[in-house]
Amino acid sequence: MRNKVFILGLMGLMGIMSGAQAQNGFNMPYSQFGIGSSDLPLNMPMSVRMGGTYVTQAGNNFVNPFNPASYASVEKESFVFDMGIGIQSGSLMDNKNNSMYDADGNLGYLTVAMPVTSWWKVAGGLLPLTLMDYSSVSEQEGEGFGTVKTIYDGTGGTSQLFLGTAFNIPAGKSRSLQVGANVNYLTGRVQRAISFDFQGNDSTYYMNSRRYRETRLSNVTFDLGLQLRQELGKNYTLGLGVVYKPYRDMSVRDLAMIYTYHSSDPDQYPVDTIFPGLGEDPEFRSTLEQAQTLSVGISFERNKKWQIAADATFGAWNGLKYTEDSNYAIFGQSALSSGPYSRYAAGFERIGDMDAATYWGRISWSFGAHMERGNLYLELDGATQRVDEWGVGLGATMPMRKGRSLLTISLGYSSLGSRDVLQRNVMTLGIAVSSCERWFVKRKFN
Repeated sequence: MRNKVFILGLMGLMGIMSGAQAQNGFNMPYSQFGIGSSDLPLNMPMSVRMGGTYVTQAGNNFVNPFNPASYASVEKESFVFDMGIGIQSGSLMDNKNNSMYDADGNLGYLTVAMPVTSWWKVAGGLLPLTLMDYSSVSEQEGEGFGTVKTIYDGTGGTSQLFLGTAFNIPAGKSRSLQVGANVNYLTGRVQRAISFDFQGNDSTYYMNSRRYRETRLSNVTFDLGLQLRQELGKNYTLGLGVVYKPYRDMSVRDLAMIYTYHSSDPDQYPVDTIFPGLGEDPEFRSTLEQAQTLSVGISFERNKKWQIAADATFGAWNGLKYTEDSNYAIFGQSALSSGPYSRYAAGFERIGDMDAATYWGRISWSFGAHMERGNLYLELDGATQRVDEWGVGLGATMPMRKGRSLLTISLGYSSLGSRDVLQRNVMTLGIAVSSCERWFVKRKFN
């Protein structure tokens, strides 16, 4: 009982912390492209602690939503609940030694898994998919109208609700095969705007103007996963995993407006509406594409002692590609282009001994690193600039007393881009609770 009270209390504290954000927000200039930027799978301490590896990761006391085959590892009498938060501190730097710092905290994920039968398991949950949060200002001198201030800003985010299922397929005494699938519902909205504020007093010929677009998602995608575990003698286990995301051509709903205004506040009622014009509809459909993506992983475990794991992911591009289909070209040609994407990750874990005489001996310690090539492709000054990312992570997984529930604390560092364009460095502290309780056991005695 004391163990359950501690878990519930910690979950409540995490829920309160997830609503507390830094006063100034977390400025993310790279999030202005498409439908925002994504931290998946690095928003989960389970993944960060092993350097971002996830394809072969599975257990009876945590949920790995990135490979649906992993749900089959949940025991038949268990109910697993996972919740995590991320607290970020980051910096932005350019080649002129300009820099800024920000901090923020957000809910990382909510997931559950449970058995249907001894060989059939189900899972579901909520994951943050993308985030758009940026604000910048530039000033230029123009001939005849003085200084014009251009304000770029964007807010909003999208989430992924998933429902998954997995099956155990016994393949022999020393081998096990698990297959699974996820159905993902993408929902949310992001808003982008560009405002032109003329600093001169003459508004006869030059009026402030604003371009605004809101994109709303309501789409479905699919994931397929497989995990195979092969015992090698009495002490070692080889793990293999595959995750496949099929290509998806989807549509999203856009709402746009272009207008002029007198006041310095662009959100006030417009003076003159440029778009939509007479007879035009402010709403239109745009295109959202998910690339065909393949992830493969391998792990090697010294049973109950240590494990090493490595992943590789390949896709035609990274994430979801957005294309505005308005005839008016609300924001003109995008600076974002698509190109080959690959991701590599490797990690090591020293597995805690649950029979150790001291609590410190029961803690699992892990570390790892990852590299992403082609996170973004930007068209700048007539040339294509590839934006890469790399990062490292470490973590500690602590059992709750003698139960199967876990507390995981991870620390990750990642660097996106370069100072030639813009470099974003982020330190992320992750805290996760994996509650694993026996809910389906019939007691023989009251």
